[in-house]
Amino acid sequence: MKPNIVVLDGFVANSGDLSWDALARLGELTVYERTAPDEIAERCTDAEIVITNKVVLDADTIAGLPRLRYVGVLATGYNNVDIAACSERGITVCNIPAYSTESVVQTALSLLLELTNNAGGYSQSVRRGDWTACADFSYRLGAITELSGKTAGIYGLGNIGRRMARVLHTLGMKIIAFTTKSADILPPWIEKVSKEDFFGQADVISLHAPLCADNAGFINADTLRLMRPSAMLINTARGGLIDEQALASALSEGRIAGAGLDVLQCEPPHADCPLLGAPNCVITPHVAWQSTEARERLLQICADNVAAFLAGKTINKVNSL
Repeated sequence: MKPNIVVLDGFVANSGDLSWDALARLGELTVYERTAPDEIAERCTDAEIVITNKVVLDADTIAGLPRLRYVGVLATGYNNVDIAACSERGITVCNIPAYSTESVVQTALSLLLELTNNAGGYSQSVRRGDWTACADFSYRLGAITELSGKTAGIYGLGNIGRRMARVLHTLGMKIIAFTTKSADILPPWIEKVSKEDFFGQADVISLHAPLCADNAGFINADTLRLMRPSAMLINTARGGLIDEQALASALSEGRIAGAGLDVLQCEPPHADCPLLGAPNCVITPHVAWQSTEARERLLQICADNVAAFLAGKTINKVNSL
């Protein structure tokens, strides 16, 4: 008999432009666009396999799902699932690593280029008629910064961080990293530096580390004081890496030149989020992972994970049983 499979929040990953067929072939599939916390128990009572993107599966919720054997996280991060509770129950938890590397790097680069070149601002200016009314063939809204010859600091040298480092190196930037990795295993063009040198030397800092207790608020009032007034910050990792009030103050006071953010501490943000009104701050709504190609890989790997579990050859498992 095929297992019951429930997807709790499938809309963001697949709003109808892609197919769930690969997963549907593995069981009796039900896909919900969104699921509120008080709807989980009813929707998953008979589910043996539950797929979640951001819906929280805490210990109490897991305890109320007697048939549950497998939790698939429709993402790389799995902090929304109580791993210990699943392990105690013998429930396998699998995530989807490395599906969005190229997509995230492309977004990180686009945020950086928007800060350095202001293409969006120029486009709006032209549409307002500023070029039509201009006395010269060209004009500047502000400084345009050339990246070649500048220094990029990479925090987090996983798949995405290494790829971002390679792209920026190709653009002619010097690459430094604040990392626990041994300097001996880094490419010769990545220089491992101290935390002080990392913040003090970088013209661009790009964050690619997972969020944990040790690095929450990695960007804070103290580290921002170490940065150059011309420096720019990019975050496509996790919003919790940044003290948002400290960053908003640094931007408002001109202590750093700009920030490009695809993630915030609270998503969606509250109306009083200090970064929403901060100057020289480009914010996108956590879209870095969302290219069509990346989402296609996401759904396929999700199905591959389930198929491997059903065949007794589990892959991408994040808990110990």
